[in-house]
Amino acid sequence: MFEILKQIYLNSFIYDKILTDKSISELEYKPSAHLQSSIVKIKTKKLNIHDFSHDDFWTNKKLNEKQVQKLNNFNWLFSLDLKSSSKSVQMIIKSWIEKNYKYNSKTWEFKLTSKRIISLLSNTNLTYDNGEEEYQKDFNFIIHKQTLHLINQIDKEISLNNKIIGVAAIILVGLSYKNDRNIKLKGLEHLKKIIKLTFDNIGILKSRNIKLSIFFLKYLILIREWFKESQSEIPEFVDEYIFNLGQSYAFFWSNLKFDPLFNGNNISNNEEFDIYLKRLGYSFNNDNFEFSNYVSFKNKKINLIMDIGSSPNKKFSEKYQAGALSFEFASKGKKIFTNSGYFEENNSKYNQISKSSAAHNVLIVDDNSSCKFIKNSASNLEIKDKLKTNIKKINYEKNEWKIIASHDGYLKKYNLIYEREINFLPEKNKLVGVEKLNFKKIIPNLKFDVRFHLDPSTKITKTQDEKTILIELDSEGWKFICNNYTIDIENGLYFGNKNTFVENQNIFISGIAGENNNIKWELSKI
Repeated sequence: MFEILKQIYLNSFIYDKILTDKSISELEYKPSAHLQSSIVKIKTKKLNIHDFSHDDFWTNKKLNEKQVQKLNNFNWLFSLDLKSSSKSVQMIIKSWIEKNYKYNSKTWEFKLTSKRIISLLSNTNLTYDNGEEEYQKDFNFIIHKQTLHLINQIDKEISLNNKIIGVAAIILVGLSYKNDRNIKLKGLEHLKKIIKLTFDNIGILKSRNIKLSIFFLKYLILIREWFKESQSEIPEFVDEYIFNLGQSYAFFWSNLKFDPLFNGNNISNNEEFDIYLKRLGYSFNNDNFEFSNYVSFKNKKINLIMDIGSSPNKKFSEKYQAGALSFEFASKGKKIFTNSGYFEENNSKYNQISKSSAAHNVLIVDDNSSCKFIKNSASNLEIKDKLKTNIKKINYEKNEWKIIASHDGYLKKYNLIYEREINFLPEKNKLVGVEKLNFKKIIPNLKFDVRFHLDPSTKITKTQDEKTILIELDSEGWKFICNNYTIDIENGLYFGNKNTFVENQNIFISGIAGENNNIKWELSKI
């Protein structure tokens, strides 16, 4: 009922009048299109506007919904070559304005509108320059009208990613139309509000989401470059949070050169962003081995990274995965043990699977995850009960890397504290783990599994004595053993690439919990 009333209001004459600003200033700052290359995939092979059919540009019924969205966000402008006719582009924009000068739910959706504003203003050599006076008036009018819509709706927008894109669009309009200083200030106010909500006191995202931190970094740098290029004073807080997010970027990407699959992360191909940063003169360093409740040890060949953090508050847990104390282990940049990754689509069963502890290199008790998830009002899964970790020891020496930590995710239901000890001996090329189930009160016949997920390209073989599993990845061979418990191989799903999955395999240790629950395993190079 609320959504119906909302749409009636947004489509009303009253709302249209609120968005109609009579005092519209002239366009002054015209941002360079290349600043958008960290956000928009700009094709190497450019298109000419004459490659498009003008007659049915907005009415082509053969296009699916996704294609219609792509047309309406105007990102295709970045793919046009310099030989394209600005007159032809402006005819298409004029036609769009005539069809969409008033709010409608399809073409004025928050994210779509935000991207459209940024695209139109970032390509003014085609969208604005040399245009007739009446056209330029209409262009300025529709930019302002859509911007007022974003300002009106930004607090109501649920998606944090969409809010960031929206606030970037608002700030860009405030910089481009310099007499509209109020729009820029409102954009900065909303940006401060988003930062205050999503970052803790030391500048780390409360969600602990690696992917979101990189997304945030890209947009803050883009905003900073707009300020710099327009010769406007760069806000200090923007520089401050670029530094903080840069520390995160160095820790989770620059130092590793692979994507650790924790808490909503996927394979990202950040090499292009590295080139973008270098071109603009940004350089981030982080020499710490502990950051944001993750531990990362490395030498010239081996990387070991482990999540030792408590779960976030449920308000920030939409993309959280129940992988507390999970780890990844890589040799020469190739993962021997990898978590399974994250499936983005919220209403998919694969999203729920990818959130489970079973999708991570960690202990699972009675086929249950360490956190329980429930659906919120937006039908997205969020944490029901928080999980707390306790860090006992972190040791990073030349001849020994050690992490000992525990969590209480199984305490309420199963009366146990899960403690994990991971120990790598560089001289022996050996990884040793001990999983401890510390019961407050023993529950009879309680099943447990410890899983170790493998890259889909890995080949594995179980020996005839069923006590050893051989792992082959590229030209390296490794041996996995666990003498006191059953080890086996099982097929699984790998969600490393966004919203897709392939089959992979995982090694698992299984057993029934008892009084002595020290489960020791070893991985050694052959």
